[in-house]
Amino acid sequence: MQREPDFDNHLMDRSFLTASIPELVDEMTLDEKRVLLSADGWWHTAPIPRLNVPSVKVTDGPGGARGGSAYSMTPAVSFPNATCLAATFSRPLARSMGEVLAADTKARGALCLLAPTNNIQRSPLGGRAFESFSEDPTLSGHIAAEYVGGLQSKGVSATIKHFICNDQEHDRVGQDSVVQPRALREIYLRPFQIAQKLAAPWAVMTSYNKVNGTHVSENKPLLDILRKEWGHEGIIMSDWFGTYSISEAINAGLNIEFPGPTRFRNKTLIDHLVTAHKIDERQIDSLITCILTWVQKLARISPELVYAKEKAEITRWDAKDHDAALVRKIAAEGIVVLKNEQSVLPVRKGKVAVIGPNARAKVFTGGGSARLQPAWSTTPWQGLDLGKPADVELSYALGCSTSKFFPLLDEHFTTEDGTIGFDAYHYALTEDGLQAAQHIGHDKLLRSEVRFNNWTLPGLGTSWFTELKAVFTSPLTGEYEFEIIGTGKFWFYVDDRLVQEVTEYAVKGEAFYGNGTPTKPVRVAVKEGQQYNLRLLHDTRPPPDVKYLMSAPFRYPAIRWGAQPAYEPEQAMSDAVALARQADTVVLVCGLNQDWESEGDDRPNLSLPLRSDELIHKVAEANPNTIVVIQGGSAVSMPWLDKVKGVVQAWYGGCETGTSIADVVYGHINPSGRLPLTFPRKEEDIPAAMSYKSANTKTYYEEGIWVGYKHYNARKINPLFPFGHGLSYTTFAYANLTISSLSPLRTAPDQWRLTVQVDVTNTGKLPGDHSVHFYVSPPPETSTGLKHPKYTLQGFTKVRDLAPGATSVASVTFDKYAISHWDEQSDVWRAEPGEWSVHVGINAQDMFGRVTFQIAPRFEWTGL
Repeated sequence: MQREPDFDNHLMDRSFLTASIPELVDEMTLDEKRVLLSADGWWHTAPIPRLNVPSVKVTDGPGGARGGSAYSMTPAVSFPNATCLAATFSRPLARSMGEVLAADTKARGALCLLAPTNNIQRSPLGGRAFESFSEDPTLSGHIAAEYVGGLQSKGVSATIKHFICNDQEHDRVGQDSVVQPRALREIYLRPFQIAQKLAAPWAVMTSYNKVNGTHVSENKPLLDILRKEWGHEGIIMSDWFGTYSISEAINAGLNIEFPGPTRFRNKTLIDHLVTAHKIDERQIDSLITCILTWVQKLARISPELVYAKEKAEITRWDAKDHDAALVRKIAAEGIVVLKNEQSVLPVRKGKVAVIGPNARAKVFTGGGSARLQPAWSTTPWQGLDLGKPADVELSYALGCSTSKFFPLLDEHFTTEDGTIGFDAYHYALTEDGLQAAQHIGHDKLLRSEVRFNNWTLPGLGTSWFTELKAVFTSPLTGEYEFEIIGTGKFWFYVDDRLVQEVTEYAVKGEAFYGNGTPTKPVRVAVKEGQQYNLRLLHDTRPPPDVKYLMSAPFRYPAIRWGAQPAYEPEQAMSDAVALARQADTVVLVCGLNQDWESEGDDRPNLSLPLRSDELIHKVAEANPNTIVVIQGGSAVSMPWLDKVKGVVQAWYGGCETGTSIADVVYGHINPSGRLPLTFPRKEEDIPAAMSYKSANTKTYYEEGIWVGYKHYNARKINPLFPFGHGLSYTTFAYANLTISSLSPLRTAPDQWRLTVQVDVTNTGKLPGDHSVHFYVSPPPETSTGLKHPKYTLQGFTKVRDLAPGATSVASVTFDKYAISHWDEQSDVWRAEPGEWSVHVGINAQDMFGRVTFQIAPRFEWTGL
C-alpha cells in the first residue's frame, strides 16, 4: 500500500517556495518544530500543513532507486555495485550513473536518494563491502564526489553514508569502533572529506555504530567536523532506527530521526527537556532552519513532485535503451581480468561448456538496502548465448548449488489470471485469533520475497494472515524443491494437499536479519507441462517461545518463497565434469549473491560458498582451458588458481549482468577494469584479521592507517592480486613521466598544485582503454619516527580508445590532499618537508618511473 499524504499537496499554497526561512522558524510552535525533527513514516520528511511546508520523499539505495514499498517494489534500473563502479576508475561514468539514478529517483516521486555508501572496505568480509567503493580513501572520495555531483546536478539530493566507520555488520548497532585520530582522519573520514570538498552532498546519514565511545548520531565532535570544520550546510539524518537518544542527538546536530513515527522526539519528552534546559530551543531552531532550507531547495527544483498529489511510482521504460547502454558500459568496464594464461581469453570459437551455480541464476546485486526489483535482467547464460560469435557452440551444466536460500519464484509461476507473479490475499484475525473468512486486501506481486516493514492495510491490525497463491507449470518431469521462510508460522499446499507445516520452532534462522524461520526444503513430484495450484498460508505471529537473534527495531513480518528443480549433488558434479571433458573451453560462473553478501551479516571467510571450490578443482582437472567468472562484491580466495587458465572478476553487473560478462569473455570490448581493493591469499593476511569483529562491544582498529595495500606493502606480504591489478587483451607501456607544473616552494597549502604527466603507448594489437594510476611517496622517515606508507594512490585518469601503436598523454593535478597527513599533536593536516616523489602504478606494489619535488617546512592546514 502507498502512504497516504497528510493533506492534499496539489491544493497546497506554494508560498513556501518564496518564504523567508528565519521568519518561518519564528512563526512555528515548539510542537511544529518537534514534528519536523522526525520522519513522517518510513520514507517521508514531516510536513507542516499550517505553514504550507511540504514533505520530501526519500528512497533507497546505492545501486538503484528502489521506491517506497518493500512489499511491492517498482521495477527499477539496477546498476553495477559500488566496487564495480570503482573498478572502472572513471569519474565520468560515476557522474553519468548519478544522473540516471536522479531520473529514476524522481520516477519514484522522491527527491532524495539514500546513497552513495562511502565507507572503507576495511575487510573484504564485510557484509556491505559490495556497497562501498574501495579500500582506498582517495579513490572512494573521488568516485563518490562524481556520483553525488551527477545526482545533484539533476536536482536530487544525495545522502552520503554511513558517517562514519560502518565497516562491519557484527553487532552493528551496539559495537564501538575504537579508532586512533590519525587513522580516523586519513582513512575513514578522508573519503567523506573529499566528497564534501568536491561535491558538497546535500544530506549525510549517520552510521549505526559508536565511534570512540559514542554513537555517531549523538557524537558531537564527529558531527562538528561535518558542520563546523567542513562547512556542511545540508541535513544530517539517522540511519533507520539509528537514533538512540533525545537531548544528546539534538545537541550533537542530528536533524531528522528516521523512520517515523518517532521513538524519541515526542511532544512530552521534547517539552520536558526544553523546560529542563537539557535542550536549548535555539539549537532546535538551528536544526529546523537546516531542514526547511533543504526542503525549500528541493521544492523549488521540482515543485511538480512535492506539490503533486502522491501518485503511483513508474518505471522509465521509455529510457530503457539509454539506461541499458550505460549500465552495460559501467559493468563491462568494471570487470577485471585477473588471469589470462596462454591467451585463453577472449573466447572466439569452439565448443564452450558453461558450468556453474551462477550461470543461470539472476545474481545482479547484493542484499539488504541495495535489494530491489530490476526492471530487466540478463543472466550470464543468456548473455553468453545471445552474444556468442558464430563459431561458438554452447552447452550447460549446473555443477553444484551454492545458494543459502532458494531462488525466488520465476517465470514458471503465474497468477490466477496467467500473468507472471502470484496473488496475495490478506485476512484479519477473528476475536478467537483465527483467520477471518473473507480477505480484506488482494494484490498481484512479482517478487516472492514479501516484506511488510512499511506496509499497512486498514482493518488488518498488527497481526494477520497472508495467503499467497500461484499456478506452477512444471518445466520438467521429476521433483521440484520448495523453500519457505517466514517470520511467523506457515502451511504450504499443492493442489490443496498439505505438504509442509512449520508452526513450532525455538530459534530463528538467518533470513530477515535473524528473524526468519529455519530453512527446511520440501520436495514435490512433478510432470513436465502439468499445472499445479500452489497455496501458502502465512500467520505473522511467531510461536510464543521463539528466541530472536536481532534487536527489536528490525523485527517485522515477512515471507520468502523460493523454488528450484531438485538435484542430486554428486550427479550434478559428475555431469559437469563430463561436459567439461567434451568441451574446448569451459566458462565456469560462480561466486556470491545477495544471500551471502548482505546488510546484517558479515561473511565467515574468504571461501566461495559450499562446494564451489571443489567444482572448480574437478572441472579444471577435466579441462585445463577453464575460465572462472566470479560474481561478488569483494575478494574471495582461490585455492584452484594455478589449475585454471583464466579468471574474471565480474562483480555484480545490475540489469546488464549477462551482457557485460559476454562482452568481456568474447572480446566484444577490451577489458580495462582494475582492482579497487587487494585480494588476500588467506584470511590471516587481511589487515584487520585480528580485530575485525566486536569483542565485548568494542572493535579496535589496531591496524591504524595500514589499511588495504598499505598494509601489504609495509608487511611485504604478497597478496593473491594487488590493488590496481587488471589485465587487458592488449598491452600498454609508460614513458616520460614528468612534472609539467609545480607551485613555488613557499606556496600556501590552499593554492599548492602539482601536475604530472606520462606517455601511454598501446604496444599490442588491439585498441583499448587504460586507467593510469599515480602514486605519491613521502620523504625518508625523520627523527620524529612518524611512519608513512611508501606509496599512496593520489590521482588517476583514463586513456580511451588508444589504437595499436598510438601514444596518449595522461595527466593529473595534485592538491594539498595528496601530501598531507593528520598531526595528532596539533590537530592539523601537515606535509612532511623534504623531497617527495611521484610514480605510475602498474599496481600498488609495482611502480614505473620517479619524479621528485620539494615541500617546504610548516605546510599545514585545517578544514577543506
